[in-house]
Amino acid sequence: MANIKHIGVLTSGGDAPGMNAAIRAVTRTGTYHGIEVTGIYRGYQGMIEGEFHLNLKKSVSNIIQRGGTILKTARSEEFKTKEGRKKAHHQIQKLEIDALVVIGGDGSLRGALEFSKEYDIPVIGLPGTIDNDMYGTDSTIGYDTALNTVVQAVDKIRDTAGSHNRLFFIEVMGRDAGFIATNSGIAVGAEDILIPETETHIDELIKWLQHERRVNKTSGIIIVAEGDDAGGAYEIARKVEEGFTEYETKVTVLGHIQRGGPPTCNDRVLASRMGYDAVMHLLSGERSKMVGIVNNRFVLTSLEKTGKRAHKIDKQLLEMAKVLSS
Repeated sequence: MANIKHIGVLTSGGDAPGMNAAIRAVTRTGTYHGIEVTGIYRGYQGMIEGEFHLNLKKSVSNIIQRGGTILKTARSEEFKTKEGRKKAHHQIQKLEIDALVVIGGDGSLRGALEFSKEYDIPVIGLPGTIDNDMYGTDSTIGYDTALNTVVQAVDKIRDTAGSHNRLFFIEVMGRDAGFIATNSGIAVGAEDILIPETETHIDELIKWLQHERRVNKTSGIIIVAEGDDAGGAYEIARKVEEGFTEYETKVTVLGHIQRGGPPTCNDRVLASRMGYDAVMHLLSGERSKMVGIVNNRFVLTSLEKTGKRAHKIDKQLLEMAKVLSS
């Protein structure tokens, strides 16, 4: 077993439901094995500025059900520089932290890899992002909760859409990836799903809506990922209104409600297992790896690969959604 005595854990980038469950698992697993665990506030920026939560064990009771992250999070431009990383290393040296668990998205884990290379410190990453766009895992911490939040909101909106014969364009998160849009769209029976991975043709969308109207669909839901190439929900709705006036058109942007709220059972269990595995892999000598779940098995993927490859949308899901909405 590796001679690790003190682990630092941090959350970085956008917050995601389940991060607290992961923090709790890392802390309790480390403590069980006689390892000191220190929380690092505000991600890499907090590491640079020496914002530490000592004796984290006392603070992880009653947090598994809470959204957000008790360690706070931030994005750090300074950590992208050699000087910034040097400051961060100096701070953890003062506490004799000899390993890190980093919970965050693609950018956060790229930073972890760079830091690990420069200062020869073991790092294990956990994929914490609602976007589910991380290579090396079928699901990320927070994704399931975000999906359920979207589904609950859209179910309510559909009641209004049906009552008033309205066409709703609902914008969900997904600047670079359409996982939330695709799977929530299927779950709510959306009439169409627009995502960054596919090109949106407004004229084809209008023709399709005209067809839907002819088959007596008096209302509809269009799910739009915020990164769709034709623009956000407001821009797409405006373009559709110009060429198709048979529906009363409305727009709802779900925004940051998708990040909040108590994590689902799936996210709590996923985060707990990943946090436990992170510590166990550090003790076994692993480094510069990310814990993921693939085909219901927990696996390790090199941080080099997670930064260079993409988790891709299954285009067949979009074809299926079209068929089922017709």
